[in-house]
Order: sequence, then C-alpha cells, then structure tokens
Amino acid sequence: MPGPYSFQPEGRIGDATLSPATDPRFNPKLVKALATQGWENNLPIGIADENSPLEQLTKEMRAQHYGFSEGFAAIPNYLAKDVNEPPVDRKTHVAQGVDGNHVKLYVFRKSGTEDQVLPCVVYIHGGGMTTLDTLRPGNVRWLTDLAQQGVVSIAIDFRNAWSETEYNPFPAGLNDCAAAVRYIASHKDELGIGKITLEGESGGANLCLATALKANQEGWIKDIDGVYAYSPNVCNVYGWPAERIAREFPSRLANDGYMFDTAGAGAMQSYYAPNIQDRTHPIAFPYYATVEMCRGLPPHIIRVDELDPLRDEGIAYYRKLCSAGVDAVGSVNLGVTHGSMVLFRRAISELHSAGMREIVGFAKSL
Repeated sequence: MPGPYSFQPEGRIGDATLSPATDPRFNPKLVKALATQGWENNLPIGIADENSPLEQLTKEMRAQHYGFSEGFAAIPNYLAKDVNEPPVDRKTHVAQGVDGNHVKLYVFRKSGTEDQVLPCVVYIHGGGMTTLDTLRPGNVRWLTDLAQQGVVSIAIDFRNAWSETEYNPFPAGLNDCAAAVRYIASHKDELGIGKITLEGESGGANLCLATALKANQEGWIKDIDGVYAYSPNVCNVYGWPAERIAREFPSRLANDGYMFDTAGAGAMQSYYAPNIQDRTHPIAFPYYATVEMCRGLPPHIIRVDELDPLRDEGIAYYRKLCSAGVDAVGSVNLGVTHGSMVLFRRAISELHSAGMREIVGFAKSL
C-alpha cells in the first residue's frame, strides 16, 4: 500500500520544466546575477557529447573556452571597499615540467609582509582541466582576496587539455601541477611560506585531489599539508547507464542545465581523457580511487553547491576520504549552483566572504 506521504523528487527529476528562474531552491540574488548573462534559463545542449569524435570535441572545447571566458569576465565582481584595499605584490616563478616544459607560477603576496613566513594557498583554476585561462579577471580577484587575508596565494599555470596551439590530454596538466607543488615545497625559504594548502574549484578541485593522490602514491605527500576542493569534478560517467547515474549521482539529473550541463561536462571529460581506460583512472578522476589509495592523505575540506550537477560526486569522494581515516570535513552551499562562491563575488558577497574565511582559516590552522 502507498504510504501516507506524497513525495516529489528534487529539481528537474521531479519537474523537468524547472530552470534557475523557476526552481524555488535558488537564492534570488543568484537568479538576478545569472539573468545578466542569460543564464537564468537552462543551458542549451552543445554540439558534442562524451561519444563525439575528437574533431567535434575540439570545436566544442573552443566554444566553451571563449563562451565562458566572455561570460565570466562580464560578471561584476568588484566591491566599493576594493578602492581602499592595501596593495598586493605579484611575482612570477618558473618550475620545470616533466615533459621539458616550463610551468609558470604566479605568486600573490600582500605588500609589507616580505619579512614574514606566511601559510601558502596553491590555487588551481577551474575549467574542467581543459579550458579557461589561469589569470582571467575573476581568478586574479580571487588570488588577490586570498593574499589580502594573510596568506601567500600561488596560481599554477598548468597546461589545459585544449589550447589554440596544441592538445594536452591527461596527464599533462596533472604533471604540471605536481611539478609546481614540488617546486613550491622545495623553495619555501625563497617564497617566505610555511604550510602548503592546495585549493581549487571544479576542474581545479579535481587537480588538487589528484595531485594529493599522486603525491601519496609517489611518496612525497608530506609536501602537502591540506587540500580544499570546491565543487569538485571528480567522476567521468562514460558508459554508465542512466539508472546508475540516477542512483549514485541524482544531482546530475536534478540540476542539469543550471549554468552547467552534463552533456557538456561529458564532452569535456572525454577530451581531457581520450583513452577510455583513463576515464576511470584514479588520478584522472579521483572518484575512482580506492579507500586504500586515500589512506595517509592530509586533512581535506570538500565543499559542494546544492544546485550543482556535480554535487553528489563531491559528497561521494568526501565519504571515501572518511572511510580511509582522512581528517575530512564536508559542507553544502545552499541555494546556489556550480562555482558560485568564486564567480559571484558581488552578487552573493556573503558567500564569497564565507569561503575566504574558511579557506584562509583552514590554511592557517594546519
């Protein structure tokens, strides 16, 4: 017999017509900000998916890179108080990559702190490991805010899988991140830093988690003191039946199209890992790491967004860390979608500030 209570599944599982403009779970401030870019409606399906040939995937990655770069740059992120903020110095260091390449490191430090040893937050930017520029305006703002809070923030200019000049699939970008972290750890005195925290959102969070797993496997995990992964993109569901996705990651269905569509994500992940066997490789997509691989990792914070298609895979990875005995904390930003804490500094300044306090507090506590 049916139970006494009626139940409607969340989001677009229960009502396929929902969009950010009509889903009652959305923070109204975010809906207003999304509308400035036409993102209050669900994203249209792109020209490629996970099964598309490489040529078509390349066209899709190019379209995503320029489309999102333009959209993100148009989002107002400056606050009135920024006019009076203290200056932040920026320097560039160069690490040697494993492929004979050079990996630039952009170091942000609050002026006047040169004689202090400060905690270090190593920032790895989002973009599905595939697109977006390291020093796009929103990232510079994020790095500046971190430095203003009393840490040295360092951005890794890793190789995206897509670029106008060359194709750099897995593990190129991850290798760059690992080389950069090892460089930073071996130049602490020169950089004036103490403990090292890896921090990133989306694809950058993937690379933070994967770098820690790689370090654990290779025996240099002591170079990393903590990991902060926000909205992590950690699972390639290539070949999964719809029933499995619905069971394990319902957020991919409930929040599909909310500034982030799962077909586009699948295309990006397949472009990043063109070899099918790599699509379940633990350091390509950390969801596939075993509990044993996670043992011995440093403290982690996993923060996800309620209305993000990727929400549930981040939660799943948090639970795996706990099973491995890692000191891990997980939390959910209610009422917002993918990456809002980074992207909407002005529109939801309270969320941005809360994220800053948590990241900097975590880095200083290690």
